[in-house]
Amino acid sequence: MARTQSNMLPLGTIAPFFSLLNPLTNKYVSLTDCVGERGTVVMFICNHCPFVKHVNDEIVRIANDYRVLGFGFVAISSNDVDKYPEDSPWLMRDTSHKYNFPFPYLYDESQEIAKAYDAACTPDFYLFDNALKLVYRGQLDDSRPGNGIPVNGRDFREALDNIFNNRKQSDVQKPSIGCGIKWKNL
Repeated sequence: MARTQSNMLPLGTIAPFFSLLNPLTNKYVSLTDCVGERGTVVMFICNHCPFVKHVNDEIVRIANDYRVLGFGFVAISSNDVDKYPEDSPWLMRDTSHKYNFPFPYLYDESQEIAKAYDAACTPDFYLFDNALKLVYRGQLDDSRPGNGIPVNGRDFREALDNIFNNRKQSDVQKPSIGCGIKWKNL
Protein backbone atom coordinates (compact mmCIF):
# COMPACT_ATOMS: atom_id res chain seq x y z
CA MET A 1 0.00 0.00 0.00
CA ALA A 2 1.30 3.46 -0.91
CA ARG A 3 2.34 5.69 1.97
CA THR A 4 1.81 9.44 1.71
CA GLN A 5 2.68 11.94 4.47
CA SER A 6 0.63 14.97 5.45
CA ASN A 7 1.79 18.32 4.17
CA MET A 8 1.82 19.89 7.66
CA LEU A 9 -0.20 23.07 7.10
CA PRO A 10 1.50 25.97 8.98
CA LEU A 11 0.51 26.31 12.63
CA GLY A 12 -1.61 29.39 13.25
CA THR A 13 -3.53 28.96 9.95
CA ILE A 14 -7.20 29.88 10.37
CA ALA A 15 -9.53 26.97 9.55
CA PRO A 16 -10.78 27.38 5.98
CA PHE A 17 -14.57 27.67 5.82
CA PHE A 18 -16.61 24.91 4.20
CA SER A 19 -20.18 23.91 3.60
CA LEU A 20 -20.41 20.31 2.41
CA LEU A 21 -23.04 17.63 1.90
CA ASN A 22 -23.62 15.14 4.68
CA PRO A 23 -24.74 12.02 2.76
CA LEU A 24 -26.30 10.60 5.93
CA THR A 25 -28.82 13.45 6.26
CA ASN A 26 -28.67 14.82 2.68
CA LYS A 27 -28.13 18.29 4.23
CA TYR A 28 -25.23 20.69 4.04
CA VAL A 29 -23.05 21.14 7.11
CA SER A 30 -20.67 24.07 7.53
CA LEU A 31 -17.55 24.58 9.60
CA THR A 32 -19.63 26.84 11.84
CA ASP A 33 -21.96 23.90 12.58
CA CYS A 34 -19.00 21.81 13.77
CA VAL A 35 -17.12 24.30 15.94
CA GLY A 36 -16.55 23.31 19.55
CA GLU A 37 -16.34 25.70 22.50
CA ARG A 38 -12.73 24.65 23.25
CA GLY A 39 -11.55 23.52 19.82
CA THR A 40 -12.44 21.89 16.54
CA VAL A 41 -11.11 18.74 14.89
CA VAL A 42 -11.19 18.40 11.11
CA MET A 43 -10.24 14.96 9.74
CA PHE A 44 -9.78 13.87 6.15
CA ILE A 45 -10.70 10.20 5.86
CA CYS A 46 -12.28 7.86 3.31
CA ASN A 47 -14.05 4.51 3.22
CA HIS A 48 -11.49 2.28 1.51
CA CYS A 49 -8.08 3.29 2.92
CA PRO A 50 -6.47 0.60 5.13
CA PHE A 51 -4.79 3.32 7.23
CA VAL A 52 -8.18 4.85 8.00
CA LYS A 53 -9.81 1.48 8.68
CA HIS A 54 -6.93 0.78 11.09
CA VAL A 55 -7.80 3.84 13.23
CA ASN A 56 -11.59 4.28 12.80
CA ASP A 57 -12.47 2.74 16.17
CA GLU A 58 -9.98 5.01 17.97
CA ILE A 59 -11.24 8.08 16.10
CA VAL A 60 -14.73 7.28 17.40
CA ARG A 61 -13.41 6.77 20.97
CA ILE A 62 -11.55 10.09 20.86
CA ALA A 63 -14.60 11.93 19.52
CA ASN A 64 -16.80 10.41 22.21
CA ASP A 65 -14.25 11.23 24.94
CA TYR A 66 -13.65 14.84 23.89
CA ARG A 67 -17.00 16.03 22.52
CA VAL A 68 -18.29 16.17 26.11
CA LEU A 69 -15.30 18.39 26.98
CA GLY A 70 -16.23 21.03 24.41
CA PHE A 71 -14.53 19.88 21.20
CA GLY A 72 -16.26 19.74 17.83
CA PHE A 73 -15.47 17.01 15.30
CA VAL A 74 -16.02 16.61 11.58
CA ALA A 75 -14.70 14.15 8.98
CA ILE A 76 -14.41 14.89 5.27
CA SER A 77 -13.94 12.56 2.29
CA SER A 78 -12.43 14.19 -0.80
CA ASN A 79 -11.48 11.24 -3.01
CA ASP A 80 -12.39 11.00 -6.70
CA VAL A 81 -15.35 8.62 -6.57
CA ASP A 82 -15.31 8.03 -10.32
CA LYS A 83 -12.00 6.20 -9.91
CA TYR A 84 -12.71 4.96 -6.36
CA PRO A 85 -16.44 4.18 -6.22
CA GLU A 86 -15.99 2.54 -2.79
CA ASP A 87 -15.65 6.12 -1.45
CA SER A 88 -19.00 7.23 -2.90
CA PRO A 89 -21.37 9.27 -0.72
CA TRP A 90 -23.81 6.35 -0.48
CA LEU A 91 -21.08 4.12 0.91
CA MET A 92 -19.99 6.93 3.23
CA ARG A 93 -23.41 6.50 4.85
CA ASP A 94 -22.66 2.81 5.39
CA THR A 95 -19.25 3.60 6.91
CA SER A 96 -20.80 6.20 9.20
CA HIS A 97 -23.35 3.63 10.41
CA LYS A 98 -20.82 0.80 10.70
CA TYR A 99 -18.53 2.75 13.03
CA ASN A 100 -21.34 4.78 14.61
CA PHE A 101 -19.57 8.06 13.83
CA PRO A 102 -20.54 10.66 16.46
CA PHE A 103 -19.67 13.45 14.02
CA PRO A 104 -20.72 14.48 10.51
CA TYR A 105 -18.93 12.70 7.66
CA LEU A 106 -19.02 15.12 4.73
CA TYR A 107 -18.41 14.78 1.01
CA ASP A 108 -16.00 17.20 -0.69
CA GLU A 109 -17.00 16.48 -4.30
CA SER A 110 -15.05 19.41 -5.79
CA GLN A 111 -11.95 18.63 -3.69
CA GLU A 112 -11.65 22.37 -3.02
CA ILE A 113 -11.78 21.88 0.75
CA ALA A 114 -9.00 19.29 0.73
CA LYS A 115 -6.94 21.78 -1.26
CA ALA A 116 -7.78 24.62 1.14
CA TYR A 117 -6.54 22.50 4.07
CA ASP A 118 -3.54 21.28 2.04
CA ALA A 119 -4.68 17.74 2.88
CA ALA A 120 -2.50 15.06 1.32
CA CYS A 121 -3.49 11.73 2.81
CA THR A 122 -6.13 9.75 4.62
CA PRO A 123 -6.20 9.98 7.53
CA ASP A 124 -5.07 13.58 7.93
CA PHE A 125 -5.83 15.32 11.26
CA TYR A 126 -6.16 19.03 12.11
CA LEU A 127 -6.86 20.55 15.54
CA PHE A 128 -7.93 24.19 15.80
CA ASP A 129 -8.27 26.14 19.04
CA ASN A 130 -11.38 28.10 20.05
CA ALA A 131 -10.28 30.96 17.75
CA LEU A 132 -10.06 28.45 14.85
CA LYS A 133 -6.25 28.77 14.72
CA LEU A 134 -4.38 25.58 13.82
CA VAL A 135 -2.48 24.26 16.85
CA TYR A 136 -1.85 20.64 15.81
CA ARG A 137 -1.67 18.74 12.55
CA GLY A 138 -0.30 15.32 11.97
CA GLN A 139 -0.67 11.77 13.12
CA LEU A 140 -3.11 10.15 15.50
CA ASP A 141 -0.30 7.99 16.94
CA ASP A 142 2.62 5.79 15.83
CA SER A 143 0.44 2.79 14.89
CA ARG A 144 0.20 1.76 11.24
CA PRO A 145 -1.33 -1.35 9.67
CA GLY A 146 1.02 -4.25 10.31
CA ASN A 147 3.60 -2.47 12.51
CA GLY A 148 2.42 -4.13 15.75
CA ILE A 149 2.04 -0.85 17.66
CA PRO A 150 -1.38 -0.58 19.32
CA VAL A 151 -3.74 2.18 18.20
CA ASN A 152 -4.21 4.52 21.17
CA GLY A 153 -4.42 8.02 19.68
CA ARG A 154 -1.60 9.18 21.96
CA ASP A 155 -0.32 12.12 19.91
CA PHE A 156 -3.76 13.49 19.09
CA ARG A 157 -5.10 12.96 22.61
CA GLU A 158 -2.10 14.86 23.98
CA ALA A 159 -2.87 17.79 21.66
CA LEU A 160 -6.52 17.82 22.77
CA ASP A 161 -5.47 17.59 26.43
CA ASN A 162 -3.08 20.51 25.93
CA ILE A 163 -5.95 22.72 24.77
CA PHE A 164 -8.24 21.48 27.54
CA ASN A 165 -5.58 22.16 30.21
CA ASN A 166 -4.30 25.43 28.67
CA ARG A 167 -0.84 23.97 28.04
CA LYS A 168 1.53 24.76 25.19
CA GLN A 169 1.41 22.34 22.28
CA SER A 170 4.43 20.16 21.66
CA ASP A 171 6.91 21.46 19.12
CA VAL A 172 7.26 17.88 17.88
CA GLN A 173 4.35 17.07 15.58
CA LYS A 174 4.80 14.06 13.33
CA PRO A 175 3.02 13.97 9.97
CA SER A 176 0.22 11.53 9.45
CA ILE A 177 0.90 8.72 7.01
CA GLY A 178 -1.75 7.08 4.88
CA CYS A 179 -3.15 6.67 1.40
CA GLY A 180 -2.76 9.71 -0.82
CA ILE A 181 -5.94 11.62 -1.56
CA LYS A 182 -7.26 10.42 -4.91
CA TRP A 183 -7.26 13.61 -6.94
CA LYS A 184 -9.40 14.13 -10.03
CA ASN A 185 -7.63 14.69 -13.35
CA LEU A 186 -8.10 18.33 -14.21
